[in-house]
Amino acid sequence: MLTRLAGARIVDPAHGAQEEVRDLYVRDGRIVDRPRDGERIDRTWDAAGTIAMAGAIDLHTHIGGGKVNIARGLLPELGRQHSLSATDVCGACTIGPAPSTLATGYRYAAMGYTACFEPAMQPVNARQAHMEMGDTPIVDKGAYAMLGNDDFLLRLLADGADRAVIRDYVAWTLHSTQAIGIKVVNAGGISAFKFNQRSLDVDEAHVHYGITPRTILRELARAVHDLGVPHPLHVHSSNLGVPGNVDSTLATIDAAEGLPIHLTHLQFHSYGTEGDRRFSSAAARIAEKVNASPNVSVDVGQIMFGQTVTASGDSMLQYRNARHGRPAKWVVMDIECDAGCGVVPFRYRDRDFVNALQWAIGLELFLLIRDPWRVFLTTDHPNGGPFTSYPHLIKLLMDGSFRKDVLARINPEAAAMTALGSLEREYSLQEIAIMTRAAPARILGLEDHGHLGAGAAANIVIYEPHPDPEVMFATPRWVFKDGELVAERGEVKAVPQGAIHTVKPDFDRGIERRLKTWFEQHHTQSLASFKIDDEEVCECGRAPRLAVHACRARSS
Repeated sequence: MLTRLAGARIVDPAHGAQEEVRDLYVRDGRIVDRPRDGERIDRTWDAAGTIAMAGAIDLHTHIGGGKVNIARGLLPELGRQHSLSATDVCGACTIGPAPSTLATGYRYAAMGYTACFEPAMQPVNARQAHMEMGDTPIVDKGAYAMLGNDDFLLRLLADGADRAVIRDYVAWTLHSTQAIGIKVVNAGGISAFKFNQRSLDVDEAHVHYGITPRTILRELARAVHDLGVPHPLHVHSSNLGVPGNVDSTLATIDAAEGLPIHLTHLQFHSYGTEGDRRFSSAAARIAEKVNASPNVSVDVGQIMFGQTVTASGDSMLQYRNARHGRPAKWVVMDIECDAGCGVVPFRYRDRDFVNALQWAIGLELFLLIRDPWRVFLTTDHPNGGPFTSYPHLIKLLMDGSFRKDVLARINPEAAAMTALGSLEREYSLQEIAIMTRAAPARILGLEDHGHLGAGAAANIVIYEPHPDPEVMFATPRWVFKDGELVAERGEVKAVPQGAIHTVKPDFDRGIERRLKTWFEQHHTQSLASFKIDDEEVCECGRAPRLAVHACRARSS
């Protein structure tokens, strides 16, 4: 069946398209070249006067894994019954700062998102995470496996293991957990917390293993690079949320030694200590470093005012933040020898000095980092705010006048300490398309996503132009997933299951001999049951296919 979407303005930065008007053609879930004259077209959608983009991609959103379920169970009073559409497809969905799996898929699709990536999958919990993501309909999924606080890696580093062994362990983890990338959360810090260390800076030695976060970061970045994994090491830096952590963030960039590295929720790592309150913006220093470091990409983790819940693998951080919980309840826990997690509900207030300045710092980063191919639109859902606030965030980036109006309403002391009011930059549609589509696809190695060229997956979003970007991006006219209409003006029309994205770099399987002994001595799970094979992950994730993306091994 050949389908035509006729007359839309195409915004496709992966191919340099600057809002050119042309038709798109779809066959068997793929975009195809213009057919020969006289070839039958089975259906035409009249898209005249609209804007077409590829389906959006969220490369950092907490949608699967134990901590997300804890967040859902911890805050039942913050959910509410809401019908996303008038159809029986959606039904009643609990939404709020930690929406249900079903509501997550429906809401993302209705906003024009067709792929989402869980950024902190603990390897020991990978099977459950894939099952939870499999219960999230419509969108494609993938996850980054957490390393850097697991006992096996820390022992290897402490013993001075050869880099080839570390590389084999990283590759084995990717295979065994069916992950698409590697994440490190507060390198060594979660482990150090278990030994009663309450903080761990980049060059501070772990009290038990005697190694520093710098060593962990360097060796993991090297292993991911040498294995040819498309996505760089995904880094949650040391000292998240601590005033003065700008120095830790700059040291983290240096620890990569020029290798590709992705700094996540950068807003939470861009704080100085100036002023009477000893809390200030260091966004300009961070942006200057990022602009000068082509090996570095970032997502911002913008905070949005209102109620949310913070759910993180950084148990050290969450223990420290527990006293700030609103409502006053929290969970911090350990998980085997892998890592831990913490869940603390929180309400960001525009009249609170710290919260207001955090809001401004995130926007400063967006506006000061020049290359839209290396900065990504996130709220670290749900930590900075729910993903449903993305249209509002886009308006803040595209509409300078609106941004200044909001700035005038925040805490006046915070407003006086930010340079935000002097920043005139406004994002274009092209730049929004880069940071939400083309760039995430490129950095994740998704060659058939994020663009509208022939051969791409037919993930297509049709927007109706509107003077208010928030209105335009909140409810697209049509959203197509693999060529199927899944949402229309906010109503879910179909509920297909998305693919699972993963990578499978080569490695020496002799690493399993060491791992088998370690599992027998330290884990409650056997090595054999820990691993998830291709058939099982598709069954767990209810996926019609496993999309394995190419790794191109590089010389060390």
